[in-house]
Amino acid sequence: MDAATKVKHRIVGTVMPALEIELQPGQSVVSHSGELSWMTSSISMSTTTKGAGGSGVFRAIKRVASGGGLFLSKYTAEQAPGVVAFATKMPGEIRPVAIGAGREYLVHRQGFLAAEEGVNLDIGFQERFGAGVFGGTGFILQHLSGEGTAWIELSGELVEYHLQPGENLRVHPGHVGLYDASISMQIVKIPGVRNMLFGAETIFLASLTGPGMVWLQTLPLANLAHSIEPYLPQKS
Repeated sequence: MDAATKVKHRIVGTVMPALEIELQPGQSVVSHSGELSWMTSSISMSTTTKGAGGSGVFRAIKRVASGGGLFLSKYTAEQAPGVVAFATKMPGEIRPVAIGAGREYLVHRQGFLAAEEGVNLDIGFQERFGAGVFGGTGFILQHLSGEGTAWIELSGELVEYHLQPGENLRVHPGHVGLYDASISMQIVKIPGVRNMLFGAETIFLASLTGPGMVWLQTLPLANLAHSIEPYLPQKS
């Protein structure tokens, strides 16, 4: 994609930032349905199963399995320039990433915020856990490929690691935010004292091996939900 055709954006705010994307006539971006925060009157919105690599029903179903929705919303500037905005759902950061040849990424299942039309979104990794981890839904990563800019929502603070070839990092799966597709990842089971004390057989860690960049998030949604659960009204 020619640099002149790329959309402009700005990220406003600090703790709970929002992404504002400026579109020229004919330019479009896509996002999961329901992500819109605000837009100018010059922007038209349509709902489709196409976009983000979902040009067919099968691809759309795969997108659902990766943590997205069956339908995408497409935002297009018609006769005049306009702005469309997406706000974060949790305290954190919005990170733009350039997707292209040799520049593909894997992102946590709630991380995709919006992208240019040339970006493909698909299942990158899926692993099932016990019912107590991630609500029994398992650990899912989305794979970003194609060409264009994608905007990723990461919760909490970001910690960056540049792994050298063969260098390994073991991470609680919920803290995995974004990493280069050149990184090799597998889920490993590790027994420990904590498990013996609390009756669990194993703990699960994501084993990441370089080369490549890794961005870790300090506030996984699953951890937040677990922390506030004791304070929620209990069903009778």
